[in-house]
Amino acid sequence: MSRYLVDKFLYTIDRDPGLVERYREDPGGTVEWWEREQAGRILNCPVDEATTWLAFTDEERAALAAHDHVALFGLGAHPFLTLTLWIAMFERDFPEPLGMQRDYAARLSHLGLPYPDIST
Repeated sequence: MSRYLVDKFLYTIDRDPGLVERYREDPGGTVEWWEREQAGRILNCPVDEATTWLAFTDEERAALAAHDHVALFGLGAHPFLTLTLWIAMFERDFPEPLGMQRDYAARLSHLGLPYPDIST
């Protein structure tokens, strides 16, 4: 597993409003495109580099494609990265103030200490 690659995905998608919308509307396609076209370029790797840390695991790919922040947290994705991206993608779907943030926290409320390791 490459927590760094997952975190890099979340970070780069969140920094581009067009990619935020693309990921919101077509999560599986966006994950596939980013992994194929962007992962090596963003990480400044040679074109023919093909190590496992340049690819998501099946579990990471599935969690990213499902917008599953609970699974991503369990895999070690940094919660601040998922939270900021989820705000950009989903806050508009909640009419009440902080509704998305409350939903995000409620879905993680079953977790207790020690939390998964989020270091990269």
